[in-house]
Amino acid sequence: MAFREFDIAQLSRRSLLRSGALLGAGAALSGLPFGRAAFAQASTQWANVAKLANEYVAARKVANIVAALGWGQRDPDVVSVGTLALGQAAPAGFDSLYRIYSMTKPVTGMAAMMLIDEGKLGLDQPLAEILPAFANMQVQKTYDGSITDLEPAQRPITIRHLLTHTAGLGYAIVQKGPIKTAYEDAGLVPGQVTKLPIAAAFGRGEAVRSLTTFADRLATMPLIAQPGTRWSYSVGLDLLGRVIEVASGQPFDAFLNERIFDPAGMTSTWFQVPGSELGRLTTNYGVLDGRLLPIDPPTQSIYADAPAFPMGGAGLVSSARDYDRFLRMLLGYGKIDGKRVMSELAVRVGTSNLLPEGVDTTGTFAEGQGFGAGGRVGLGEQAGTYGWGGAAGTVAFVDMKRGFRATMMTQYMSLTPYPLTGEFNRAVLADLAAMTGRKAAA
Repeated sequence: MAFREFDIAQLSRRSLLRSGALLGAGAALSGLPFGRAAFAQASTQWANVAKLANEYVAARKVANIVAALGWGQRDPDVVSVGTLALGQAAPAGFDSLYRIYSMTKPVTGMAAMMLIDEGKLGLDQPLAEILPAFANMQVQKTYDGSITDLEPAQRPITIRHLLTHTAGLGYAIVQKGPIKTAYEDAGLVPGQVTKLPIAAAFGRGEAVRSLTTFADRLATMPLIAQPGTRWSYSVGLDLLGRVIEVASGQPFDAFLNERIFDPAGMTSTWFQVPGSELGRLTTNYGVLDGRLLPIDPPTQSIYADAPAFPMGGAGLVSSARDYDRFLRMLLGYGKIDGKRVMSELAVRVGTSNLLPEGVDTTGTFAEGQGFGAGGRVGLGEQAGTYGWGGAAGTVAFVDMKRGFRATMMTQYMSLTPYPLTGEFNRAVLADLAAMTGRKAAA
C-alpha cells in the first residue's frame, strides 16, 4: 500500500541543490557486509535517521529498521538497528529480507517501460489490443455504489492508465460496498500476508491461482470510474504483469529475473523465498493495541511457498541492498556497474509525470503530485523525485535531479500505521541540512 505521510517531493530544494559537494561525504562500503566501523560512521553521518531508528526499536514499535542512503552511483551509507525478530539475537542488516508489498509496483512499471521502449507495447495503446476481454468495459455510475447500475466506458483502458492507477480498476483493500465483495468473492485480491486465519483483517483473502485467471476474471468486473478520469489506487500494476507476459512472450516472473534482477545484480529479490534463504527473512508483525504480534515468522512464512501468481503490485520480497541497486540503476539512467539494464529514455519517461490530462487526484495519495510508472513523482520545484512505499512499513525514492536515493525497510502492518515514513523523511532532511552546514563551514 502507498504511504500517506512520506512525501518524497518535500525534500528541500535548497539543501539538495547544494548536494554536489556532498557526493564524497558518505561512508564507502565497497560492496562489503555492513560492519561495526561502517555502522558507526553512517550513524554519525545520518544521526537523525539513526536516532529515529533507535527510538522505534527501543520502544518495541518495530523489531528493526534498516535504511540505505546514497548519492549517485556510490555505495550507500547504511543505518541498521534491531534484530530479525523480537527476542532474537540475529541482527537485521543490509542483506536481511523484507516483504516490500507495493514497492513491487515501480519494478513492474519499469518492466513495462522497457517493452514500451522496444516497441512491444505503446504507452497509449488500448489494453484490449493485448487482452481482448477488456474491450467493452462497463462502469459504475456511482463510485463504490451499485454493481448493476452501470454505463459503458467512454474510452478504452490504456497502458498509461494501468501504470498510473487511472484505468478505473478497483482494489479490494480500497473499495467499499458490493464492488469490494465482488473482488473478494472472485479471488481478485493480490497480495499475501500470512498463513494464519487472520488475513481478512489486513484486507487480503484467497487469490485466484494464475495470472491469466486473474486477468480474465478482472475483465468481468465493472470499473469504479471512467478510464482516465480519476486517480484510484488499484490492481492495475498486477494486471500489467499479465500484459508483460503477453507482450514479451515470457512468464512475468521470468521476465523480471532475466531483464531486471539478474543484470542489475539484485540477487535477493523473489516472489518466493528459497528455503536456503529463510534465515535472512525478518518476521512480519501485526500491531494490535500497541503490541507487536508475529503474523508471518520465517519458519511458517507464506513467502516460503509459491504464490498464487506473481503479483506485480505487491508480491516481492527484497533486501535493502537489492532495492538500493534498483534505485542506483534508475539514478544511472538505466546503467549500473557499467551494465545497461534499461535505456535512458525508458527511465526518463518512467520517472516523469504520466497522468492523463485533467485526471482528478483530489483526496488521494497523488493529490498535488504527478505519477509515473508505478510510483509518485514530484512537480514544479520538486520535479525529479520518484518512489513509493509498501504496506509493511517499507519506503524508497530517488531524486533524479540531485542524484540522491533512499530506502527504508521495517516490517509491521497496522490499520492505523505509525507516522514512521513521515518521520523518516524529516530525519533525512535534517541530516542533509546538517551535512550541508558542515560542508559550508569547512
